[in-house]
Amino acid sequence: INGDSNVPFYRELANQGIKASDIPVMAFSVGEEELRGIDTSLLQGHLAAWNYFMSIKNPTNSAFTKRYKQYALDQKLPNAEKVVTNDPMEATYVGINMWKQAVEKAGTTDVDKVRVSMAGQTFDAPSGYTLKMDEENHHLWKPVMIGQIRADGQFDTIFKTPEVIQAQPWSEYILK
Repeated sequence: INGDSNVPFYRELANQGIKASDIPVMAFSVGEEELRGIDTSLLQGHLAAWNYFMSIKNPTNSAFTKRYKQYALDQKLPNAEKVVTNDPMEATYVGINMWKQAVEKAGTTDVDKVRVSMAGQTFDAPSGYTLKMDEENHHLWKPVMIGQIRADGQFDTIFKTPEVIQAQPWSEYILK
């Protein structure tokens, strides 16, 4: 299940009275935005694995969520007063900022020069971690977090890696 199809899935779980205490669901693509459209009081306790949750408490995340909420209000986006941030938004924010850093380091927007500059870049992300672009394969080192759905549609982080995880872009089983 991915993206918007999560909403009817979770609705039907609730309709059938299936609670996390009965059968906990671990999702890999359910975030704050998907949960915003459903009654999450019935979904408390189900799990999601991401690299970022809006509910993370740190100054970088507070500034990130505050800026986005202000942007939504200024642009008069639909339901601006209820906007949420999520993992894909944080990933995009990180990517744009790392690209900016690489352009500044390269002194140009020339693709080949920026690509070289990207290797080894780091960025202090809203997740609270310093993310790193791998020097060799340009995959991003990120944390792993598991969150538990709260009644308000946010997540309590119940597990997080102590450090970012080095990217492994290829399965060892495919390479054999």
